Amino acid sequence: MIRASGTAGFQGRPDTVASSRLTNAVAASLAVAALSLCLIVTLTVLSTKATMAMGLPV
Repeated sequence: MIRASGTAGFQGRPDTVASSRLTNAVAASLAVAALSLCLIVTLTVLSTKATMAMGLPV
């Protein structure tokens, strides 16, 4: 079986599949989501540490 040239791999010309505005919007939304996730994790860790430092009520 003979493979036709340029049909697989990275030899072919890249085609634009989305506009640059859409790509930038997706990148910005992913950056905001990552930042908010880091903020949520940080607040969770800090509140857990504060709760553990208080001790159990008797």
